[in-house]
Amino acid sequence: MTLKPPPDWPADLVADMKANEFCGVVGSVLVSETDALRVWHLHLPVGKRCNFHRHVLNYFWTCHTHGKARGYYEDGSVRDVTHFPGDTKHFEFPKGTHMLHSVENVGETDLLFTTVEFKNSGNPALPIPDSVRLTVAA
Repeated sequence: MTLKPPPDWPADLVADMKANEFCGVVGSVLVSETDALRVWHLHLPVGKRCNFHRHVLNYFWTCHTHGKARGYYEDGSVRDVTHFPGDTKHFEFPKGTHMLHSVENVGETDLLFTTVEFKNSGNPALPIPDSVRLTVAA
């Protein structure tokens, strides 16, 4: 799919989408990883937006807080969603498919999500830099 940001999107949003078109960092921190899955936490303070990232693995997220998010998608669509604690959504990506998006907190409370990606999906896992992995002090 060709990236189709709307002409009225701010230049920084378009630049972020293009720069992170193949970014597999789907949360703020990778808290656990095994041969079978990855577990992420995503913390979005009020008014903040996470970088664009590409989902290629089957996954689900669960929201732990009340709040409102705005999703920006590679096809140019923008969707607002109201979240509540326990709100959960599942996604599947057959071979050759993906979702590229960014999420902005447009509410009045911080948003906190847990995302679990399943590595036995139709697509190979994207590489993850060590800088986003949780480090535990010895």
